[in-house]
Amino acid sequence: MRILLDTHIVLWALDAPEKLTPKQINALENPANQILVSSISIAELMIKQSIGKLNIKADLLYLIQQMGFDYLDYTAQDALFLKDLPYIHRDPFDSMLITQALQQSCIFMSNDAIIKQYDCHLF
Repeated sequence: MRILLDTHIVLWALDAPEKLTPKQINALENPANQILVSSISIAELMIKQSIGKLNIKADLLYLIQQMGFDYLDYTAQDALFLKDLPYIHRDPFDSMLITQALQQSCIFMSNDAIIKQYDCHLF
């Protein structure tokens, strides 16, 4: 299965795996799954780093590759779907990730309770 990670899941997988559930860890480690990190999450992490909310000392892209995760670019087609997404979540990064998961037929792995209100497949 194709699993798109929410940004906090990316961070936890890289730096705090104890915050992940056993089910999430099993899915991330299962070689049958394609684990995807969006360019949106990379942008969000870099913005947080630039304003001092995060301190990633190593090369983020290298770390993601070492985990065996793949990148998924956010496309113009993904962005068009934002007009149809209900305005439930006020975080634009999460809105973009949700549209990407829907448009790219991915299961979205997140612990954000607000996302459960959307019509997307959650893990």
